[in-house]
Amino acid sequence: MTGNALPVPFGRRLAAAMDEQGPLCVGIDPHPGLLEAWGLADDAGGLRSFALRVVEELAGRVAALKPQSALFERHGSAGVAVLEEVLAACRDTGVLSVLDVKRGDIGSTMAGYAHAYLADGAPLAADAVTLSPYLGLGSLAPAVELAHATGRGVFVLALTSNPEGAAVQHAVGPDGRSVAASIVDGVGRLNAEGPVAAGLGSVGLVVGATTGSAVRDLGIDLAASRAPLLAPGFGAQGAGREQVAEVFAGAERGVLASSSRAVLAAGPDGLRRAAADATAAVRSALTSP
Repeated sequence: MTGNALPVPFGRRLAAAMDEQGPLCVGIDPHPGLLEAWGLADDAGGLRSFALRVVEELAGRVAALKPQSALFERHGSAGVAVLEEVLAACRDTGVLSVLDVKRGDIGSTMAGYAHAYLADGAPLAADAVTLSPYLGLGSLAPAVELAHATGRGVFVLALTSNPEGAAVQHAVGPDGRSVAASIVDGVGRLNAEGPVAAGLGSVGLVVGATTGSAVRDLGIDLAASRAPLLAPGFGAQGAGREQVAEVFAGAERGVLASSSRAVLAAGPDGLRRAAADATAAVRSALTSP
């Protein structure tokens, strides 16, 4: 950004990347087993080789890459240094980065997280981060405000596919709305007030592609939120056209499918083909028969 020019909002940049490269986000998830399968040591050096190879092979071929922060943090400061390098490589190659950190806190602590991941010039700055709203959606305000100011985005957990999630996300509040529905409603308001007047907003939602009938059962209107929908469950978890029709009916345009193991398991020399196959499968699943 130069002078007083406003940054291009994340929602617009993501929509353009999805139109150009397809609706696929590939996770950079350096699990110990994957490092071993790639012939790499489970240390910072192996981590670096793994993650930078994913960026090298897939930048310009998928809409976004999603480093899983925990799998870098497990290597301590050396792993965090690799994560900084990976995020810089994403910036240098022009591929959007979604840092999967699932942070959520209140007050100055939330502001600290926001500046760590969403401020211009921050070593760990990403194009977007994942956030947890379970201290109240309003607690995420520092991150949302900074994301809007810097042209970045956030993805707020709404409906996850883990069995334990339903106990919180499906719970009904005094207003008769479920927690998940209230989060989606609130994200819709944030997008209505945000920098993107039409199309995808810069405040997204995390909605598992294998959550079944929850969207319908809880009376949730995903399309009305104008949220980009980061959707785990494709690839190794097997979500296809039937699951998409049940979860994302009417909101298909906003779906950014997340796939990690199904692509990464192809190894360093098979990444491009695996990503192309995954993109084709997602496009097919998102297309009405």
